[in-house]
Amino acid sequence: MKQNNWTWAAIAVLAVVGLIYFLNSRFPGALLNDSAQMRLVYLCGWLALIGGGTIMGWRRNAGLALKQALAWLAAFLILIIVYNARGDLMGLGGSFGQQVASSLTPTHPVQAEPGTVYLARGLNQQHFQVDALVDGHVVHFLIDTGASDVSLTMDDARRLGFDPSKLSFTTRYQTANGITMGARVTIDEIKVGDITVRNVAGSVMRDGAGGVSLLGMSFLNALGSYEFRGDRLVLHR
Repeated sequence: MKQNNWTWAAIAVLAVVGLIYFLNSRFPGALLNDSAQMRLVYLCGWLALIGGGTIMGWRRNAGLALKQALAWLAAFLILIIVYNARGDLMGLGGSFGQQVASSLTPTHPVQAEPGTVYLARGLNQQHFQVDALVDGHVVHFLIDTGASDVSLTMDDARRLGFDPSKLSFTTRYQTANGITMGARVTIDEIKVGDITVRNVAGSVMRDGAGGVSLLGMSFLNALGSYEFRGDRLVLHR
C-alpha cells in the first residue's frame, strides 16, 4: 500500500510539472510575474485537493470518489461563474468559455469581437493587469492611466533587447515611490489580443515602479477608445 502511495505521488508531481511546461510553452514568459505564479499555486492547490480526495476515496468506493470529485469541480466552476457574472459580461460579448477563462486568468486579454478586447480585474486587485506581446515577448503590465509613457522595468527592457548601459537616463518621472530617472525609447510593437499599436513611446525606468512595467497613455491614447465598466476594462481599436 505504501508503494502505491508513492506511485500516486510521483504521478501527481509529473502532472504538475507537465502543466507548468505546457503553460510556459503555450504562453512564453507568462509565468515570470508574481501574480501568474500565485494563480498557478492556487490552481495546483485545487487540483491537489480534488485529486487527493479522489485517490483516497477510490480505494474504498470508486463511484463515490468520482461523484465527490465532480462535486468539488462543479463548486469551483460555480464560484468562477458567479464572480464572472458580476461584470455583466453578456453586454461585452465573447464566448462563455472565454468569460470563465478571464476570471481564471484576468491578465489574459479576451476577444469580445474583432477590434474589441476586454480585461478582467482579478480577485482582490485594485488595478487592471495584462500580459501583452511586446516585440514578440510576453510582458506583464500594470495598466496605469497616470503614466504618460509605457514604462519598462530594467529586466523587461533587457528581455526586449534594450541595453541599459547604452541608454541615457536623463528624464525625470514622478512616480508613486517618488522621483526616478528614465531613458526614453521607442517600442516597435505592442499587441493586446488582436489590437496592435506600433512605434509606442516608452521609457526604461532606472528604479522600477514596484517591480512591474506600466502600460501608460502612450499606448491607450493610440487606441480608438477605451472604457471602464465595473470590473472590466474594454479596449477598442
